[in-house]
Amino acid sequence: MITLKPMNRDEFQQYINFAIEDYAKDKIASGNWHVDEAIELSRESFMRLLPEDEKTDLNYLFSIFCNDTLVGMIWFSQKSPTNLEEGFIYDFIIYEQYQGRGYGKAAMKKAEIVAKGMGINKIGLHVFGHNKIARGLYEKMGYEITNITMAKSI
Repeated sequence: MITLKPMNRDEFQQYINFAIEDYAKDKIASGNWHVDEAIELSRESFMRLLPEDEKTDLNYLFSIFCNDTLVGMIWFSQKSPTNLEEGFIYDFIIYEQYQGRGYGKAAMKKAEIVAKGMGINKIGLHVFGHNKIARGLYEKMGYEITNITMAKSI
């Protein structure tokens, strides 16, 4: 059984240390950032988005548990104080050893229920083009493509 619990301070510190490095790797893989600048740009992005860490207004960071086992995390926010009906999923992780067991789909469903309870009636997300597994999950969950950015090395 999947449950979402608000992230505590220790869970947030573990998450943010992983997330800064992971986001930098994704930005490098997508060709958006150069390896020499990626960690600093990633750190700046997280500091801008979460200036009060896990207690930042309009941001909701949850640890995902299957029974008592921590299997991942999800972070979503309300767009702005003037647009509380729209949300955005900033990060969603099912740890590698727990992938392929249905936890991702179950956690997304739970997150949608929580968001709906907050008055959010539309939620968006970003997925890197090279992350085919995540993209497949989101499409199965009913998310539709709203924008596509493409690039070609010449």
